[in-house]
Amino acid sequence: MNDRTSTIDIGGRLLPLNVKTSARARRMTLKIEPGGHAVSLTVPPGLARHQVDGFLRRHHDWLIDRMARFDGRDTTVGDGATLPVFGVAHTIRHSGNLRGLTEACLEDGAPVLLVSGPAASIGRRAADYLKKEARREITERVRHHAGASGKSFSAIAFKDTKSRWGSCSSTGNLNFSWRIAMAPLFVVDYLAAHEVAHLSEMNHGPRFWALCERLCPRTPEARRWLKAEGSFLHAIRFEPPTV
Repeated sequence: MNDRTSTIDIGGRLLPLNVKTSARARRMTLKIEPGGHAVSLTVPPGLARHQVDGFLRRHHDWLIDRMARFDGRDTTVGDGATLPVFGVAHTIRHSGNLRGLTEACLEDGAPVLLVSGPAASIGRRAADYLKKEARREITERVRHHAGASGKSFSAIAFKDTKSRWGSCSSTGNLNFSWRIAMAPLFVVDYLAAHEVAHLSEMNHGPRFWALCERLCPRTPEARRWLKAEGSFLHAIRFEPPTV
């Protein structure tokens, strides 16, 4: 069976289905993509179409159960929507002004993200705000942890990655997902410490985790948070869905 992209109906919810043939696969594996916006199926080579279809039918209830976790979490950013900023829920308010900065403030004691510009650009402007905040917070914490561990880094970059929250190259380049700006600050701190620890240990062995916990004592708690809540950060859409 060749690689293909189609759609799958999961309890009335139509999602992209990405099928990939892998020579290393010994059995079919099914997963929900981060954010719940697509389904991926990996299959060994040589399987017939009816075998794949049968596998999907047998796991239909499992897919419905997994997708139910995203109910109410799959939101598109817009006026009146709720967006977490460092773990604090902010209500988005469109200022109506064509010019002006996007800023977090309080209105009647409640956190608000005030967004200016055309209404059609609210999602993009909110994403730009998170990117700026992620860079500010991550850069500060990377510098702190690098100093504490006696290491230096080359550069920091931000992308909208789904497979990992961060990475560290052998040349000292650190990469982060800007969506981490929606997570609580102790999780942001852990992610910065995690990648800085890779400057000393390019692995996930005992010495790496010991260093990571020395730099960020809340490492175990932050790892649990990302495992339980991280996928929901990818469920937030900053552009209207195209499917």
